Amino acid sequence: MRIRNTDKVQLVKQKAIELIVRDGLEGFSMNKLAKACSISVATLYIYYKDRDDLILKIAIDEGKIMGDAMIKDFDPAMPFEQGLRKQWENRYGYIKANPIITLFFEQLRSSSYQQSFLSSFLTDFKVVMGKFMDNVIARGEIDKMPFETYWSVAFAPLYNLIRFESEGQSLSGKPFKMTDEILWKTFDLVVKGLKK
Repeated sequence: MRIRNTDKVQLVKQKAIELIVRDGLEGFSMNKLAKACSISVATLYIYYKDRDDLILKIAIDEGKIMGDAMIKDFDPAMPFEQGLRKQWENRYGYIKANPIITLFFEQLRSSSYQQSFLSSFLTDFKVVMGKFMDNVIARGEIDKMPFETYWSVAFAPLYNLIRFESEGQSLSGKPFKMTDEILWKTFDLVVKGLKK
């Protein structure tokens, strides 16, 4: 049995992500991947059982990295505004630093891989965020609400701004470039809407 070559595994991962972002999941195949990596298809099957196994392993590995980035330097005991600010910093920083992987995750979110992708990082993340929410509610900083309501108010504005920046334009078609002023003014409005 051949030993895994970590450089080759990394190349396969990188090329798979690029191909999925470029061609979508439906246009992705092991043959295309092998060609992009200049290796034989048989070599791919040393590392992965099949196409699904490859996609899921990449999703799980990268999801864990993203989950860790989202809770970096975050303490569930933080006051609400400070904790939410750290979340915005982490999420925005991760997405800016990893635009290709972010587009890869977008492909997964609208596919049959979504549940496996989400479960790859949600376990630790849910625990940390759950503690944060319990703490800020117990301290009376925000009202108790369904998670979906909280997420929609707390993070949808951030993700919409990121989408506008990625597309280079707003919904009206006017050019859009994210600035710290826009980012943090939006954040202030979100905090104002959520705080008691």
